[in-house]
Amino acid sequence: MNAASLVPDQSLLAKQGKAVRERLNAVPGIYRVPSLKAELWALGDFFTPQECRKMMRMIDAGAKPSKAFDTPYSSGYRTSYSGDVDPFDPFIIRLQRRIDDLLGIDPSYGETMQGQRYLQGQEFKPHTDWFPYGTPYWEQEKTRGQRSITAMIYLNEVEGGGHTDFPELGLSFEPKPGVLLIWNNADMQGVPNQATLHTGSPVTAGRKYVVTKWYRVKPWY
Repeated sequence: MNAASLVPDQSLLAKQGKAVRERLNAVPGIYRVPSLKAELWALGDFFTPQECRKMMRMIDAGAKPSKAFDTPYSSGYRTSYSGDVDPFDPFIIRLQRRIDDLLGIDPSYGETMQGQRYLQGQEFKPHTDWFPYGTPYWEQEKTRGQRSITAMIYLNEVEGGGHTDFPELGLSFEPKPGVLLIWNNADMQGVPNQATLHTGSPVTAGRKYVVTKWYRVKPWY
């Protein structure tokens, strides 16, 4: 038995990654980001300007200091504010279902969409969306399975900074309203991919709004 076969949820990660890959590669107008180390896609105008504005208002209404499991806000590791949204709000249900349908993932596998607001100087330092094994975080989350797919939508133009950088891939994405960015958190063999390490670079002027939806390999609810 090789080391890779000992990875928790490996077969589930590989199966879901394959299904999403095949589905997205067949979507007209979607852009497959060139990379040999990770799978990423981008799709423009996924949210309308009206939807972006409404989503930003909802984020502002519920904005609280963002959490990073075992790292306090005061550490400066993640200095944005997060706006939890009502999963039963018809507007949120409609937006989430649009993402579910694009990816072809059962809605029960998706976490509730989370909004983030970054003011000038705020950032999210290098991190992965998948849970590191052998940590208290993984022990808390493993019953719902590993995170497989990340879907992130930019909501506004940012006056300065605020890019999403993937340092191990040499990629940087500038926020553009309504653009959906998707990536597979595992490789094709179903092993969590360290190359998906990414940052929310500091906002140098204005503010930045995004919403993120993560998908698990087991039902989240």
